[in-house]
Amino acid sequence: MRIGLLTDGGYPYATGESRLWCDRLVRGLPQHEFDLFALSRSAHQEDQGWVGLPHHVSRVRTAPLWTPEDGTLRGSGERGLLARLVTGGGVSYGRRDRKRFAAHLTALATAICATEDAGTEPATDGGLFTEGFYGLAELARERGGLHLALRSETTVRILEAASRARGTGRTVQSATVLDHLATAAELERVLRPLSLDWYGPESLGAVDLCHAASGGAAAIPGLLAKRFFGVPLLVTEHGVQLRAHYLSAPDAPFGAPVRAVLANFHGQLAAEVYRQAALITPGNTHVRRWQQRCGADPARQRTVYPGMAAERFSPVGEDEDGGGPDTLVWIGRIEPAKDLIALLHAFAEVRRAEPDARLRIFGAPAEGDEATAYLAHCRALAAQLFPDEATGAHVEGVSPVTFEEIGGPEVPDLAEAYAAGGVVVLSSVVEGFPISLVESMFCGRATVSTDVGAVVEVIGGTGLVVPPRNPRALADACIALLRDPERRARLGAAARARALELFTVEQNLAAFRGIYLELISHAPVRREADTTDADGDPLLFATPPEARLLGHWTQPHPLATGARVPVRAAGARPEEPRTGEPVAVGSLARSLPPAPEHSARLEHSARPEAAAARQPGSASEPVCVCAATGGPGVGDA
Repeated sequence: MRIGLLTDGGYPYATGESRLWCDRLVRGLPQHEFDLFALSRSAHQEDQGWVGLPHHVSRVRTAPLWTPEDGTLRGSGERGLLARLVTGGGVSYGRRDRKRFAAHLTALATAICATEDAGTEPATDGGLFTEGFYGLAELARERGGLHLALRSETTVRILEAASRARGTGRTVQSATVLDHLATAAELERVLRPLSLDWYGPESLGAVDLCHAASGGAAAIPGLLAKRFFGVPLLVTEHGVQLRAHYLSAPDAPFGAPVRAVLANFHGQLAAEVYRQAALITPGNTHVRRWQQRCGADPARQRTVYPGMAAERFSPVGEDEDGGGPDTLVWIGRIEPAKDLIALLHAFAEVRRAEPDARLRIFGAPAEGDEATAYLAHCRALAAQLFPDEATGAHVEGVSPVTFEEIGGPEVPDLAEAYAAGGVVVLSSVVEGFPISLVESMFCGRATVSTDVGAVVEVIGGTGLVVPPRNPRALADACIALLRDPERRARLGAAARARALELFTVEQNLAAFRGIYLELISHAPVRREADTTDADGDPLLFATPPEARLLGHWTQPHPLATGARVPVRAAGARPEEPRTGEPVAVGSLARSLPPAPEHSARLEHSARPEAAAARQPGSASEPVCVCAATGGPGVGDA
């Protein structure tokens, strides 16, 4: 089938969120064809280029969300701007279109300015928010864009009127003209996906399934693909976008009224995404609970843990040597949320109980002034708490706490960093899915962690968990493991077994392989003619497998005689030809969705042997022989 993968600030760019996960997903499902629709976050991200794409990625469409269009009207002093309101494509609005724009934007502004108890937003269908959101989307599709319209004086006046209407809170009512201008600029940025040219029958209308790699802006094209073409939407979130927006709101360069309006917008957008998604796959139970608080239906949620490459940690995990038995290891980005201050105070208690203990901190290079200042503060605190110790009068002192970077002669790679100690510590006060914790589990290390995010779910009883911001409890747990090597070994072995069962790439691919087939098996039949024509020939998929054959697929073909013919994937780039590849007779059968009663059983099978049995070309796979009339027939191999 043809999958439209929607990303925001990640794949296929070389840097960004969920880049590695998306790349593993695409490469691990070569039986499907992928179209990528990517939103970029910054000019720096675009300058870094793309990662290498596999041959079954047919098309890549990108759009920036990080800069306004050149020549954007601000609406601050133009006379007669309402009469000259234009779209991003330069096409003038007529009187009727101006009324449509004002009506839809008024509905949207009323919805995001109102408080929760105003009664303007029924939870069943989205109310005014969906009326305004989809109305603007349809207008943008017909007229070519909304860039300038959303930054016009009309938009500012509508926002001002909505903020002063009945039902708004005091914070929103206190907005000034500068606040309305800032709100208009931010709305234009977050609604920019509405103005893209992705919503045609040959673009998102040609895919069988939209898979959004996150919520928020990445899911907006999926909402419109479902609205315009009925394409089912799958949403995967390893971290809730709305939660990330709430956490970053205090640092945003806006006043309280702007933050309140934007928070309402993102909250109602998240609710609409969860309402329209055919299935939601949170990366852990912590994310699952957040999604339910934002309106997700538990019946359409299915937890799928993100897969990680276990092979890179196998040499350490299978090694019986426990590393430095008196050494604690911390690995991650050095930032305030990781709470290294509490870790250093806890290690001071550890040193009083175990004088030979050491703490090795492996941190990624600091980026930004805040991270640099925090790293300097941690180094100063470590020097104050643990002055250099010398064994003699003429020997240089050595501190029991070291700050190191991975890549040096002693620690050339990440696996060696985990192997450097007997206990791995996580001291965070804010955490989503703890990747470093899973990596330490693959390495067979005992762990001490704070109870934040999905830590308890990931550990599952194979490590010690203490409250956050409690140096004394953190120190007691570390001391207990340092004094009991047998317990460390038992916990490390159990942690490795749990990680190999739940957090590998293979289990992640097996889950999404079944989910794709399940969703497409429940999708409405699409017709070869206009979708409004019920008499058109049914298409199993938007790009049927027979379209890969040279010539019309119902005509005699060398394939019938067993000849090998060179083919190239539909939409493949000229620089990546696929020549000399034989076409399997059973390719159509491999693309057929399973019956609904079998699809759930297929999705829940995460065993490696079950996944291998479903790989294309396996002996247990059905073979399809197509008759000259075009009717498929399925038989046993």
